[in-house]
Amino acid sequence: MIVTWRIGIRVALIVFLAVILQVSFFSYLSILGATPDFIGVVVVALGLLGGGVIGAVCGFATGLLVDSVLLQTLGVSSLVLLTMGYLAGRFREGFELSGVLVPAALAGALTVAGASIFAAIQLMLGVDTPVSLLVLREILVKGLLAFLLAWPAYPLVRRALRPALVDDLPARRRLMVPAGLRRGRRLRRRRGERLTGTVGARRVRGGVV
Repeated sequence: MIVTWRIGIRVALIVFLAVILQVSFFSYLSILGATPDFIGVVVVALGLLGGGVIGAVCGFATGLLVDSVLLQTLGVSSLVLLTMGYLAGRFREGFELSGVLVPAALAGALTVAGASIFAAIQLMLGVDTPVSLLVLREILVKGLLAFLLAWPAYPLVRRALRPALVDDLPARRRLMVPAGLRRGRRLRRRRGERLTGTVGARRVRGGVV
């Protein structure tokens, strides 16, 4: 991903919109005892599109915004989302997204990992949380919900950041050549065509076919 100031503004708006949707809508949903983690899905999508560094930065900034809005302990959500965004970016840098199921499956798996890390951090901080099989079921349901949410979320984020993506390298390879070099190639090609035409005309006038 080529990050310019315009793309940076788009990424900031995507993060802000994800936080608003999570706080005002998804946090009030309860499906099989679990709340959808839309923010994690968006961070994973940004990591898959931008790489490990961009995924980590977006995850950290998103976590700080979430903790500030919800008045939680600063840094907990940042650590979890940073890990999710970075791992998604590293996966993108090491492997190709060969199918439509890969982003959704990766979002589900990283959501399960992130929810597990969040629960472990809460236990280490001494937060009073119940420890039972219901927590495990809630984590697994969150992963399934993230898998379903990634189907529409990933294409939307990709569409919003399409001007910055560099996936189609063969089509853009010509644009990476400097204009002066392309002009020089055109001139040499034209001179070669003219030279070939002149030699052919001389052979015809000389009786050589």
